Amino acid sequence: MMPAEIQIPRKLANQLLHLAQLSPKLEICGLVSSKNGLAQHCYPINNVADYPQHQFLLDASQQIAAMSQMRELDQELFAIYHSHPTAPAFPSNEDLEQSAYPAALYLIMSLNTKGILEMRGFKITQDSTQEIPLTLIN
Repeated sequence: MMPAEIQIPRKLANQLLHLAQLSPKLEICGLVSSKNGLAQHCYPINNVADYPQHQFLLDASQQIAAMSQMRELDQELFAIYHSHPTAPAFPSNEDLEQSAYPAALYLIMSLNTKGILEMRGFKITQDSTQEIPLTLIN
């Protein structure tokens, strides 16, 4: 059963949006961990895609290191995030094809809107894509 909404700490959301702003021409990407169901920590990971302006691919060694650190801290994978420098915050066809973690939330940030940063969350499985509303908490 999908949750009606996902709560994200405001500080973490601001950190993710700031990371996207630091590289406005490239898709940034990484992982978010959780503990007891609450998003905790951001793990920025290098984008090693052939065309990082339009796609993302997590650096495998950094992804493994982040997942290992999560286990050591008794945390779980909560979300996979990336930015869309020139496209809306909605999964692209390539995002759908590359999704490999159906239990994780996919956070997409868009820099496409002038003056407003947008972040949306999705559950992506082989059969469906469902937007999950995000609620910021303090």
